[in-house]
Amino acid sequence: MTNDTQPPESGWRGTLSARILCSGSEPDPRFTLANERTFLAWIRTSLAMLAGGVAVEAFMDDFFGPELRKSVSVLLLALALLIGGGSFFRWVNVERAMRSKTPLPLPWIAPLLAIAAALVAVIMVAFVLARPN
Repeated sequence: MTNDTQPPESGWRGTLSARILCSGSEPDPRFTLANERTFLAWIRTSLAMLAGGVAVEAFMDDFFGPELRKSVSVLLLALALLIGGGSFFRWVNVERAMRSKTPLPLPWIAPLLAIAAALVAVIMVAFVLARPN
């Protein structure tokens, strides 16, 4: 005999899950795992931005002036912070939407990443064009 309903979780895990995910029915595990993989991809991107910001500040003394180096580094580090933090809220909002069977929310992280990456690219192109040979 199979039981398609799962007993509610008890203890601190059940309380935390109920507080974060609110109400609704448990979605197909494949969708939950896909949402988790997407979350982890955003975390990897955040870590790459973090590593890039640290690398620019640590290793680009000869290539960039101090103002440009600090600006690019701070931009990459701020972007890492926003993407890392925002990815959690994205994961929660998608999980809630799946549980309540409502449309998935629009991702604000993707346009943020695209705009910031374009800004860094514009800064780098301007620097390369302005740099004497």
